[in-house]
Amino acid sequence: LLGSEKVDFLEIYNASEGFFGLQNERGSEELLLMLDYGIFYEFIPLEHANDENPKAYSLEEVKTGKNYAVVISTTAGLWRYKLGDTVRFSSRYPYRFRITGRTRHFINAFGEEVIIDNAENALRIACEKTGARVKEYTAGPVYMNGSGSGAHEWLIEFEKAPEDLEYFAEMLDNALKALNSDYEAKRYHDMSLKKPILRAMPPGTFYRWLEKKGKLGGQNKVPRLANDRRYLDEILGQQA
Repeated sequence: LLGSEKVDFLEIYNASEGFFGLQNERGSEELLLMLDYGIFYEFIPLEHANDENPKAYSLEEVKTGKNYAVVISTTAGLWRYKLGDTVRFSSRYPYRFRITGRTRHFINAFGEEVIIDNAENALRIACEKTGARVKEYTAGPVYMNGSGSGAHEWLIEFEKAPEDLEYFAEMLDNALKALNSDYEAKRYHDMSLKKPILRAMPPGTFYRWLEKKGKLGGQNKVPRLANDRRYLDEILGQQA
């Protein structure tokens, strides 16, 4: 029966720290926040998630359409524990949300606030427009040089490469502009960000990188986004 139309698959959001949400409507990717499972929730705006003493907001104070890092206190003894996930609410009555990424996996070197949700959707759109298929990727900033603008650098290992890599990069850039107004503002006239730098990597690049770091296995994944160049430089360095 698995894989047939007779079986409904519903998403849940849980971890060893607790059970936080579930999909209670078919055809919707949003999750309903569980409010009566012994968990007190607080939310930190993503742009301040890694600050030393960030301000946290209660459920009553959250806004829809904004990305937050999740903080929980539980009856099991956890106190203001950061889950490491980011969520975005689409409704407050009831509280419905989507998981949008991880607190350490984002690019905000120039105020663009690109998160994994943006990256995944932009890549999907670029693939649909070019017929490409992405196997692995990571991205990070290219810092400003003097008075010049910065950029994002993408290392992509394709399962099926696009015929025109420049066109793929253009579609990726346009999709990010449509998905993220902060990114679009920074890209305006190349004010802070130039167009993305995209490098097609040889097959097995990311596998060899994980192997070299001793991180092969299902519990280890390629970091998709970083706010610095450590992953980019490591991967590019092994190609030299």
